[in-house]
Amino acid sequence: MQAESQRQSWLRFLKDPKLALMLALGFSSGLPFLLVFSTQSAWLREAGVSKQHIGLMSWVALAYSFKFLWAPLLDRYDAPGLGRILGRRRGWMALTQVGVALCLVALAFGDPAHRLAWTIVFAFCLGFSSATQDIMIDGWRIAVAPPEDQGEMSAASQIGYKFAILCAGAGALYLAQFVSWRAAYLAMACLMLVGLSASLLAPEPAAHIVTGPERHINVFAAYRDPLKDFFRRNGRFALLFLALLSIYRLPDFLSGVMANPLYIDLGFTKADIANVTKLFGFWVGLGGIFAGGVAVTRLGLMPSLLIGGIAASASHLALAALAARGADIRMLTLSVCVENFAGGFAGTALIAFMSSLTSPLYAAAQYALLSSLYALPGKLLGGLSGYAVAAVGYPAFFVATSCIGIPVAAICLAVWRVQARQTAAACQPEIA
Repeated sequence: MQAESQRQSWLRFLKDPKLALMLALGFSSGLPFLLVFSTQSAWLREAGVSKQHIGLMSWVALAYSFKFLWAPLLDRYDAPGLGRILGRRRGWMALTQVGVALCLVALAFGDPAHRLAWTIVFAFCLGFSSATQDIMIDGWRIAVAPPEDQGEMSAASQIGYKFAILCAGAGALYLAQFVSWRAAYLAMACLMLVGLSASLLAPEPAAHIVTGPERHINVFAAYRDPLKDFFRRNGRFALLFLALLSIYRLPDFLSGVMANPLYIDLGFTKADIANVTKLFGFWVGLGGIFAGGVAVTRLGLMPSLLIGGIAASASHLALAALAARGADIRMLTLSVCVENFAGGFAGTALIAFMSSLTSPLYAAAQYALLSSLYALPGKLLGGLSGYAVAAVGYPAFFVATSCIGIPVAAICLAVWRVQARQTAAACQPEIA
């Protein structure tokens, strides 16, 4: 019976057009991320850009952390031109996908070794367009499917996102190795047609927030109401929850900027990096995501969050060992396996935690706020990671990032205690 149920679930996944569209939109959402972050850092280092400047370049991705600033407005205003033709959400998705493709083309024709300013400008535009696309894809997913289907929609989105990371990681590095960086970025621009096609084919959902005529929209209320609801529900513990979000993935953001420069400086080829970190690491990361989902179901949210936070931070000790050992392909494989599995596990637990803090009424705005907040400190401090490596070296740097797991574990335990008290208090009236 269980096998038959699983088979029916897969058949429904394959037959439901919304899930197929969500898979394509998830692919479109994930494609630009590495191209403005990790993959681009390898190009910059190969072009001779200093580690300090590479660290500062990571700030062009801050749009992902500040997307909550304009997320409420996108729910209430149409995209210029396309909004009247495609509808509000489809119009914004299509417009931002075209913007992402154009920015990738502009980066392809850049020369970071001699015209770094060109690369900085269009990398910033790429980050802004990609972050805006993420907002609207999340909004479309929430509005087009009922709550009972959101699990399957989220799964389809994550699968598409992971395959996009594979293309933008291993695929781009292979093309850069055997053709050129220009060919790699032009190919990625062409792949944005996957998401654009899905936006044109997708149904426009009914607005889940009734705003009335646009000239009467209360813009101040669009920002005030989601925040007011969040702090009202969580009370004096809201700041504790936000503190945990802001520090939980900090080690990964700090180490992520310097990982590819480490591999380049150790002498690994782009093909080596693609084989181990992108292809092999891709499947290990999927295993970590699956293990995280099972842990949340079997062990509970807070135990899984605690385990993931400690494991993700401790995994950076493997990068420190690699930096100390040198160009050893076996050590590279081991460090990538440990880091990707732990990162996938921790990421799954974090998404579940953020979802538990979100109100269905303000899901889009609040999720944009929480997902922006958890990345903001890492993006800001990541810009200084190159200076840290130049000052203390790679091994000491990765040991230091792993030590962030100590305050992460402490705050996790505090949040666990608070949520246990809240659950007990909520159960008392039912018992009475």
